[in-house]
Amino acid sequence: MAPGKDDDHHHHDHGHHHDHDHDHEHGSELSEMQLRVRALETVLTEKGYIDPAALDAIVEAYETKIGPRNGAVVVARAWADPAFKKALLEDATKAVASMGHMSRVGDHLVAVENTPQRHNMIVCTLCSCYPWEVLGLPPTWYKSAPYRSRAVIDPRGVLADFGVTLPPDTEIRVWDSTAETRFIVLPMRPAGTEGWSEERLAALVTRDSLIGAGLPRRPEEAVS
Repeated sequence: MAPGKDDDHHHHDHGHHHDHDHDHEHGSELSEMQLRVRALETVLTEKGYIDPAALDAIVEAYETKIGPRNGAVVVARAWADPAFKKALLEDATKAVASMGHMSRVGDHLVAVENTPQRHNMIVCTLCSCYPWEVLGLPPTWYKSAPYRSRAVIDPRGVLADFGVTLPPDTEIRVWDSTAETRFIVLPMRPAGTEGWSEERLAALVTRDSLIGAGLPRRPEEAVS
């Protein structure tokens, strides 16, 4: 190999790492998996295979739009249509499949309904199982050890951290996802939404409300 080429490569590498450190001083907090993803992104970007902005846009779409959007549509249908709600609570896999426009849901999706008496919250204590087909990519904190352990021991405290305060007499039930069974929360329909279309209702459903770590938006917080 020509020495000049090697030097050139080394020089380029050095410059890149310098910039990289400058941009990501918090890099040490990344998990091993995140570091591997970051490394892969760097290589692909440097070789000109991908545009980082395009990659960010795809990830953002899955995290905030495509995934949760599916779940939101399911919830809105259940709020608007009592027959669908009954079907969803009886067999969520079948009910979601009947809507037709979603990828096949895992073997067993279970919908759990929030009521004034009971609030449901989803966690995966073993790893980070998540019904990504209806919810998109899991938020980073969902996979974190503190969330996974605390959600079971102190769900009310975890909810308080997310800004959710429930009446003291509301029971909090924590469901532990497994590879076989995933859960989706059917949040309570916000008051003041009588006569709303499914589309308007879907805009009130947040990703966090679909896993019980949050509540739907109120009508006055609706995003167009």
